[in-house]
Amino acid sequence: MVDRQPVFRTRGVTRVFGDGPATVQALRGVDMSLYAGEFVVLLGASGSGKSTLLNILGGLDTATDGEVWYRDQNLSQASERVLTRFRRHHVGFVFQFYNLIPSLTARENVAIVTEIADAPMTPEEALDLVGLAPRMDHFPSQLSGGEQQRVAIARAIAKNPAVLLCDEPTGALDSKTGIRVLEVLQDINQRLGTTTAVITHNAVIADMADRMIRLTDGRVSEVHENTRRLSPAELHW
Repeated sequence: MVDRQPVFRTRGVTRVFGDGPATVQALRGVDMSLYAGEFVVLLGASGSGKSTLLNILGGLDTATDGEVWYRDQNLSQASERVLTRFRRHHVGFVFQFYNLIPSLTARENVAIVTEIADAPMTPEEALDLVGLAPRMDHFPSQLSGGEQQRVAIARAIAKNPAVLLCDEPTGALDSKTGIRVLEVLQDINQRLGTTTAVITHNAVIADMADRMIRLTDGRVSEVHENTRRLSPAELHW
């Protein structure tokens, strides 16, 4: 349930990479808000700035100009130490590639996060939430791509983050497996109330969100609110 309390606010955010003739302006004055409990899809073609924006929201990168607020904290003025603490305690990340440690079981991969969090779930609880309780003692090589991505989601949610940021989480998966992963993300959002942002180039996925925010050439070009969220199984792939 979205309660319209802003979790993130960006105002005039720009991001410039490089100098001189090699300068690339990835973001060109982004104004947007993400709300508590919301499931939002950030949609855009490759090079539109969506991954850059997600990295700035998650404290993995900083804006060149403008302001980024997480609740009442101005992240654009935060030190690297403060950003590290912010990432550790408030944000879960899910990327296109799973980044699991091959020599550790699913349970052990999740435990890496729970050992440094303030009030985490147990690895067993997190893996059960993504439907992998029977597979928790398997190594990544013994899991399918979809199962590995669900381990990555379990690792992200195990520290009970307020925000879950997902960068092309189905990008390396076939449509059937992608649907299962999206079902897990939607279920986590609904059951835990975790503010969830998913970036994708696949416009179909926008129909499962509360809102779609489209980025074009580093700017917000469209915001659309859905009257009804579709389940991933209802999407027309």
